[in-house]
Formats: sequence, structure tokens, C-alpha cells
Amino acid sequence: MRSGPALQAILSMLVLSVCLNYMARSAFGIAGPVMSKELGLRPDQFGLLLAAFFWLYPTTQPLAGWLVDRYNVSWVLGIGSLLWSLTAGLTGLAGSFAVLLALRLALGVSESVAYPSYGKIIATHFPESRRGLCNALIEVGNQVGPALAMLMGGLMVEEFGWRMFFFAIGLLSFLWLPAWVKLAPRPVAEPEKKSVHVGVGFKEILRLRSCWGTFFGLFAINYGWIFLITWLPSYLVEERQFSVRMMGILGSIPFWGLAVSTLLSGWLSDLWIRKGGSPTLVRKTFAVSGLLLCLLFVPAVLVRDPVISMVLLCIATLSFGMPSSNVFAITQTIAGPRMTGMWTGMQNGFGNLAGVVAPWLTGIIVAKTGQFYLAFLAVSLVAVAGAASFLFLVGRVEPVDWEKLAERKN
Repeated sequence: MRSGPALQAILSMLVLSVCLNYMARSAFGIAGPVMSKELGLRPDQFGLLLAAFFWLYPTTQPLAGWLVDRYNVSWVLGIGSLLWSLTAGLTGLAGSFAVLLALRLALGVSESVAYPSYGKIIATHFPESRRGLCNALIEVGNQVGPALAMLMGGLMVEEFGWRMFFFAIGLLSFLWLPAWVKLAPRPVAEPEKKSVHVGVGFKEILRLRSCWGTFFGLFAINYGWIFLITWLPSYLVEERQFSVRMMGILGSIPFWGLAVSTLLSGWLSDLWIRKGGSPTLVRKTFAVSGLLLCLLFVPAVLVRDPVISMVLLCIATLSFGMPSSNVFAITQTIAGPRMTGMWTGMQNGFGNLAGVVAPWLTGIIVAKTGQFYLAFLAVSLVAVAGAASFLFLVGRVEPVDWEKLAERKN
């Protein structure tokens, strides 16, 4: 285990990495209106490009997890970061639908190494009593990233054009690499690693009930998160009749609040464990309670008063911080350092299928009904299903004995 300052430096680099990661993936939607007009993209084409990121991003997660378990995770993350930096920057040179589609697919593949790498590093170098805060800070990074990209894009696209915006995003991501080469953690010796990997693989993980509990739980969290970042602006403008300016101001409040909630939840869950709480009780309490609080989305969309509606909406959004700061901590403890990459890769791949379902299903609901009520209800019902997954499918939050599992198989 490395010293405190070294671990803090590593964690800071991971948080900065995920922030840049989400800036790169959200830049496309921010630049979209100007880009579409210049390149003559139809709305259906632009929608296809937005969704294209999620075609390969989830499906390559298991491979990414396998890579970080087999090879030096620091190098895997560094190479992935280099590729998504180049992809983001090259988007500024694109001039056709086909080129943009290829770049969106490439961005999805290159960014697939991120979360399995973060999980592997945290599980290997950070103790159980610190992982809630570590994962919370990672989630804060992915929540701050889109907010910063929106602010940066709003200033740059109008002044310098959308191409310069992508060049800047790519450059920022690229500048992260030299510091990572210097500060990245070195491999930890694992004498029995080879035998474990020979005996245990994807199939053995998938046979565990807890595995599917974490899969469905993350899907539920991502469904609500992706719904908010894709459809909340439209809801505030079309149904609540906010001006675009007010939408930008009020619509950003839940996301900044979510970042604070995530950080606080991670800190409190770790504190509870250090005070003697079992990881099973602590992690499940935060995950289940947070998802059940998402039921507040239903009254938020039903009340007529816009102030009360926004208050309920903010509380419901803040509740996502409770499970998001603990969901990967659960996986890291159960899988252990040796199998975290593979498990996280599959989990994040399954969970990000919500990126395919949520925007598409919401669009159908709004098109058919002309309202957002059923769309918010769907978010709430998926959240309840996710809470049930954590409660009933996830077993004790303690390390799996992979050696014994391998022996039993043989």
C-alpha cells in the first residue's frame, strides 16, 4: 500500500481523468446545434450520432476489464486516454456524417477502459474504509465534467466555432498524460494471479447472484442519470415554459447539488464503516435508500408550482449521489483486486445499456403523449427495481474466495 500523499496524487489524477472523459463525451451534444447547421445534419442523423457512442462503449467494457486484469492497468488507462484525446481533437476536423459516426464509435471504444481501470486501481491501492469517498470523487468528476464542458462550450462555440471547441477538449485530455506517466501506480505483486485467472473467468463471475445485483443496480442508476442529462433541458423549456437562459441556470443546479451529495455520501459511508458498520449494511443502505428517494420525481412533475417542482426535482436528483458513491465500492470489495477489472467491465457495459434505452424510450413516450409524466414515472420505476436488486440479489459485501471457486470448478 502506498503512502498517503502518493495515494492522494493518484486519486486526484483519476478524478481529473474522469472529468476530462465526460467533457469529451458530452462535447458533441453541446456543439450539436451549430455543428448540425454547418454540416447540414438532419435531426435524425444527429440523434443517431448521439446514440452511436453507446453502441460499442458498453459492449467493449468486458474486454477492457479483461485488459486491466491481465496487463499493467496504468498503461491501459494511459493508452485509452491518448486515444480518446486524439478522437476528440479529430472531431474538429470532421466534415461529413460518415466521419463523425466513425469518430463517435472510436470515442466509445477508447473510453471503455476508464471505469474498469479506476475500479482496478481503487481496489488494489485503497482500503475498504476509504473506497466510498474514492468512488464518490470519481462520480463527482463525471458530474462536473459535463457542467464544465457546457460552460466552456457556451463561451467557445459562439466566439471561436465548434471545431476549436473540440481541439481544446482534445488538448486538455492530452495534457493529462505526462503527469499520469509520472504519478501512475506501479503494479502490485500478486503471486497467485495467474492461477486464479486460469481457473476463473467471465462465466464464473456471471454465475454469482451478486454480480447480477450490481449489474441491474448500475443500470437503474444510469437510466436516471442519462435521462437527466439528455431530457431535463427539454422538459424545463417545453413543459415548464422556462426560457433558455433560465433553463441553463436552474437546470444546472441539480447537477452541482448532485456532485456535493455524491461526495458527502461517500464520506459518510466510509465514516460509518470506520466506526464499525459492516460494509454490507453500509453500502446497501446508501444504495437502496438513494434509489427509493427517486420516487420524488413523480410528485415533482405533477405539482403545478414551479418552485415546489424544482425543489422536489433537486432532492430527487441529489438522491442519486447515495448509490453512485457506493455502487462500485460494492463491486471492488466483492471482486477483490484480482477480479475487479473484469467484473467492473461487465457491470459498466451492462449498466451503460441504459444509454441506449433511456433517451430512446423517453422520446417515444413524449412523442406519443406530448407530456413528460410517464417518462419520469419510468425513471422512478427503474430506480425501485434497482433498489430491489441491491437489496435481494447482492449478497454479503465481502471478498469472494476465487481460489476456492477455481478449485471447485476443477
